[in-house]
Amino acid sequence: MNQGKFISLEGGEGAGKSTQLRALAAALRARGLDVVETREPGGSDGAEAIRALLLTGGADRWSPRAEALLFAAARADHIEKTIRPALVRGAWVLSDRFLDSGRAYQGQGALSDADILTLHRIGSDGFLPDRTLLLTLPEEEATGRAKARDGDAEDRIGGRAGDFHRAVADAFSRFARDEGERVRAIDSSGPAEVVTVRLLDAIEDLLP
Repeated sequence: MNQGKFISLEGGEGAGKSTQLRALAAALRARGLDVVETREPGGSDGAEAIRALLLTGGADRWSPRAEALLFAAARADHIEKTIRPALVRGAWVLSDRFLDSGRAYQGQGALSDADILTLHRIGSDGFLPDRTLLLTLPEEEATGRAKARDGDAEDRIGGRAGDFHRAVADAFSRFARDEGERVRAIDSSGPAEVVTVRLLDAIEDLLP
């Protein structure tokens, strides 16, 4: 049995990650692949428990260092309990956010990118996706989409100020520029089905 592939979808608030993850999963299943859909923080029992701690409460509930440690712990459990077992059995794993969100979001606090990568190396042995699809969208359009999401209340991280989210977008752009073999920037504007085709094109070289 062939080893599966791990694909992460990244991007800022309102970029369409959740919608596109479902569409991409359906397209891959139509090709006969076993697909696991998951998310971060979360994706395993332990990581979901940590998710509840991370995304609820006041903006100052956790210090930047404590927040980064909690994300790293959730990711370690997610990889051990969900991602690696699925890959071993030959499934494709699609995750709504992964390490690069940690780098982009927690990297705006007291920790450097190198610090966050060190936590990931300690907690998860430096495990990386086979491909990271970065959904990009102009700020005004992304903000409008985020506000229009029906019943989706802002969490304590998503609800931070605009300057914070602009810095996050800049960090994501840097990852795509510096790590282009793994991270592919995908324009997420236009009809959803067109965006899905763009995502499939970006992983065509990985498909059996």
